[in-house]
Order: sequence, then C-alpha cells, then structure tokens
Amino acid sequence: MNKTEFIKAVAKKADISLKDATAAVEAYVEVVAEALKAGDKVAISNFGSYEIKDKPARDGFNPITKQHITIAASKAPVLKFGKSFKDMFN
Repeated sequence: MNKTEFIKAVAKKADISLKDATAAVEAYVEVVAEALKAGDKVAISNFGSYEIKDKPARDGFNPITKQHITIAASKAPVLKFGKSFKDMFN
C-alpha cells in the first residue's frame, strides 16, 4: 500500500472526503516529525511509539575498493509497535 492508497483507505474508513483525509495524513506526519525533531517521544496507545535513536560512529568498508572507512554517528527515527498491535497478527 502506498501513500495514495493509504489516504483513500483512510477517507473511506472515516467516511470523509479525500481532501480531508489527505490533510489529516499530512498533518499526522508533520506532527510526528516536529515532535521527534524537538526530542520528544510520540506514543500512541494500542499502536506504538516513535522515537529517535542515536547510532554511534562505526568502522565499515567500501565493498568496491575494500577500503576501510569510518561511518559517522547519526540519528534515526524508530517505530516500536505496542504489544496489543502486535497481538492482532498472531
């Protein structure tokens, strides 16, 4: 399912217009991104939580040249699904 299909499904499920569903999905993404940029964790009960994880610098190598390189430290967004959401699939 891509973003367009997702928005259509949300519009149908919530019985709202495609325009309103698009605005809602875009707002959801923006709110989560802004909260994560601010250093906050976003927890949605019965679904999961979004947070930023720090990835430390590490050694790696270029697979083409076999040259060793240092991969810089970075931050990555992570979604951890909650138990009740996971249980829906088992």
